[in-house]
Amino acid sequence: MTSTDIRPDLTGGLTFPPGFTFGAATAAYQIEGAVGVDGRGPSIWDTFSHTPGRTFQGHTGDVAVEHYARYRDDVALMADLGLSAYRFSVAWSRVLPEGAGRVEQRGLDFYSRLVDELLAQGVDPWLTLYHWDLPQALQDRGGWSARDTAARFADYAGTVYDALGDRVRHWSTLNEPMCSALLGHMSGQHAPGLRDAVAASRATHHLLLGHGLAARLLRDEGAESLGITLNFTPMTPATDRPADVDAARRLDGQQNRMFLEPVVHGAYPEDVVADLAAAGAPLPVRDGDLEVIATPLDWLGVNYYFESTVQVGVRPADRPTSFIGGEDVVELEPQGPTTTMGWGVSPGAFTRLLLWLHERAPGLPLVVTENGSAWDDAVSADGAVHDPERTEYLLRHLEAVTTAIDGGADVRGYFAWSLLDNYEWARGYAQRFGLVHVDYATQQRTLKDSAHVYAELLRRHRQAPEG
Repeated sequence: MTSTDIRPDLTGGLTFPPGFTFGAATAAYQIEGAVGVDGRGPSIWDTFSHTPGRTFQGHTGDVAVEHYARYRDDVALMADLGLSAYRFSVAWSRVLPEGAGRVEQRGLDFYSRLVDELLAQGVDPWLTLYHWDLPQALQDRGGWSARDTAARFADYAGTVYDALGDRVRHWSTLNEPMCSALLGHMSGQHAPGLRDAVAASRATHHLLLGHGLAARLLRDEGAESLGITLNFTPMTPATDRPADVDAARRLDGQQNRMFLEPVVHGAYPEDVVADLAAAGAPLPVRDGDLEVIATPLDWLGVNYYFESTVQVGVRPADRPTSFIGGEDVVELEPQGPTTTMGWGVSPGAFTRLLLWLHERAPGLPLVVTENGSAWDDAVSADGAVHDPERTEYLLRHLEAVTTAIDGGADVRGYFAWSLLDNYEWARGYAQRFGLVHVDYATQQRTLKDSAHVYAELLRRHRQAPEG
């Protein structure tokens, strides 16, 4: 499929405000590979993925999609698609192999070359400082369960800003701290693979404290555009029974409000504080912490994939809860079509989420920093990758954004997840989210039909008359 093959009705009805940012997103461990190159130190995901039984068929990010070596070709793909922005993360252990102290200049030089290449191709770099890959050396000293890690994160932020702040305008501190804290420390699905409610509660607070300390430092250094990226999953009770309604409240509290409210309003939700204390895992808040966490931001990053319906019930033994005190809550199988991740498709919930965030964070612009879907893609006999499910998902969720904007939500941008098929964490290489297909044996890149449709939408947006 080429842009001339696209039916006008696929994209013609979608219009966005002038200056709206369109991009695609990735994460360092998922794409870079080169884990032992140029002095990079090990991260918790190196350790986790090399631990038997932790990931699908033992897959690791050792090679990933070789972006470390192929970044120029990948940036050229971005330019061909017409992306105005690219969201990527820096690997902490590539810059500070021990997490603190000695700086590895070769690691910084890679990101400097990447930024220069992006700017040369007219693509605006949006940099995320942390996308789950804590240096193993810091994990050995307690990781995010230890308060000191928050301070070390701020130091790391300053190191990266000193190297790239003259060219990078958009900075995000953390990506999805909910996953780092709860999937990493409560359910054990992600690195470091713990199942400890107290560790999860401590990690939650220290991640947010690290965000606040880094945000203050970046603000003082003159960062132009500063945000944090949170993942939101709307929680709906399966019935109107009080127990199910309360189950949805509890999960909504830890999935959504526990991370949003302190960042935006400088306080944890009272009901969440009570829930965690009742579960024996109180948040370790000290005087002054919440003021730091609420350092003013320029935008809020919104990651959305699906909604969840929950009720009180008995959880399967092989599916530990990700929520502190949530052992009695089950999430129902979604109705209707699901992606290969098993996630439902709910664009209407996306609109409602954006409008809810507009109400809960008034005056704070929203940027959709991740939205996408995984499907069973393959290169066809004609050499193309036909992915009608992803194309429909993409367009329906972009339409959901326009509906939210029409309803008053201040949404400034949209980043598709992901630019490339890549290493999908514990799911390994079995899940393909990319707009670009990657043959993992040869590393050949092929634009999928969804990429061509996205490129056409961007082309029409650029050509639309302003006002």
